[in-house]
Amino acid sequence: MTTIAGKRESYDETTSGADSVLAAENPEPTGNWSSQDAEKAAPPAAAWGSDAPDGGWTAWLVILGVWCTSFCSFGWLNSVGTFQEYYQGHLLSEYSASTVSWIPSLQIFFLMGMGPFVGLIYDHHGPRMLLFFGTILHVLGIMMASLATEYYQILLAQGVCSAVGCACLFQPSVTCAAGWFNKKRGIAFGVMFTGSSVGGIIFPILVSRLITEIGFPWAMRTCGFLVLFLLIIANLTVKALHQPKPHPVTAAQLAKPLKEVDFLLIMLGFFLFAYGFFVPINYLPSQALSAGMSASLSQYLLSILNAGSLFGRLLAGIYSDKFGKYNIYIVVCFLSGIWVLGLWVPAKTDGALIAFAVLFGFFSGAYVSLITPLVMAISPFNELGFRVGIVMLTCAVAGLTANPINGAILDGAGGWMGVKIWSGVFCVVGTVSTLVVRGRRAGWKLTTIF
Repeated sequence: MTTIAGKRESYDETTSGADSVLAAENPEPTGNWSSQDAEKAAPPAAAWGSDAPDGGWTAWLVILGVWCTSFCSFGWLNSVGTFQEYYQGHLLSEYSASTVSWIPSLQIFFLMGMGPFVGLIYDHHGPRMLLFFGTILHVLGIMMASLATEYYQILLAQGVCSAVGCACLFQPSVTCAAGWFNKKRGIAFGVMFTGSSVGGIIFPILVSRLITEIGFPWAMRTCGFLVLFLLIIANLTVKALHQPKPHPVTAAQLAKPLKEVDFLLIMLGFFLFAYGFFVPINYLPSQALSAGMSASLSQYLLSILNAGSLFGRLLAGIYSDKFGKYNIYIVVCFLSGIWVLGLWVPAKTDGALIAFAVLFGFFSGAYVSLITPLVMAISPFNELGFRVGIVMLTCAVAGLTANPINGAILDGAGGWMGVKIWSGVFCVVGTVSTLVVRGRRAGWKLTTIF
C-alpha cells in the first residue's frame, strides 16, 4: 500500500513537472509569447522538489524564519478575538458587534486576499523585497493603532496597514520553505506553522495583561517591538532555493487554474471551511462571557485554543507524510465541524467551553498548515505562488464577509445558537468539497494514501 502510494505521489510530482516542460515545448500561440520565451520561463522537471536538500542548516534556518513570519502574521490574526472583545466592551463600545467585526474581517481579507498579487510578485522577483516592505507595513500598522482613538483610525491601522504587511510576509516565506523540502515537507510545514499557534497563545495573554497594567497604547507598542525583533530574524534567514526569474505572464496562464475542476473544488472547499473556521477564533471569548464565564478565565480561551492547534499542526504535518495530506486534512476538518455542532452548540459550563477550545484548536490546526501542501499536490511548481494566492483570495472573501454576517446573526434573532450552527455546518460542507477532490484523484478506497 505504501509503495503504491509512493509511486502515485512520485508520478504526480513528476508529471506535474513534465507538464510544465511540455507546455514550454508546445505553447499555445498567445500574442507575442514565443516558444523561446516559454522555454526560458519554464523550469526543468527537476525543479519540482527532486533537488530539495530536505534538511541541513540553511533549510532549517529558512524554517526558523518562516516560523517567525507565521508567529507575526497568522499568530497575530489568531488573537483577533481578544481585540474584538476589548473594542466591543471598551474602546468602541458605542458600535454594534457587526460594525466592530469589520476590523478583524479586514485583517483576514487583506492577509489572505492579497495572495494572487503577492504570489505574482514572488514568482517574478522572489521573497526579499516582499519581506522587507511587509515588515515595515506590519510594524507601522501596529504602532499607529496604539495612537488610535477613533473607529476609522483603528480600521485603517490594524485592519488595513498591518494586514497588508502580513500578506507580504506570510505567503512568500511559506512558498520559499516548500522548495527546500520534499520527502520531509509535511513535518517541515508542521514545525513552521506552530509559529502561528504560539503567537495565538502569547498575543491574547500579552495583550489582555498589558492593557490592564499599562493601557492599550503601550500594549500595542510592546507587541510592535516584539514583532519587529522576530521579523528581523525572518528577513535574515528566509530565502528561496531557486530564485525566480522575471518572465512574461499572459491572460491564458492566469486563467488556466480556473479551468481545472480539481482546483476549483479545492478553492470551494477552503472557501466554505473558512466561513466556519474563523467563528470560534473571533467570537469564543465573547460567547463565553455571555454564558457566564468570568472575564479572568475567558481571556485565556484563545490561548487554550491555539495551544491545542500547536500540537494539531505539528502532528498533522508529521502524519501527512505517512498517511497522505488529503487524508489527514479531511479527517481533522470533519472532526472540527463535529466538535462545533456536538460540543460548542450545547456547551453551557466553563468545563465544556474549555474542552471545546482544546478539541477545536487541535483538529482545526491543520487547516492553515495544509493549504499549501494540498494545492502543491495538484499544481505545477512554477505556478505555485499564484495558485496558492488564488486560494488565499477565496478564503479572504469568506473571512471578510463571515464576521459581519455572524455579527448580524448575533444581533438578530439567531443569537449565539445561530452563530454556532453556522460555524459547524460550513466546516462540514467545506470538507466535503475537498473529499471530492481526493476521490477524483486517488479513488474512494480508505486505504489509499493521498
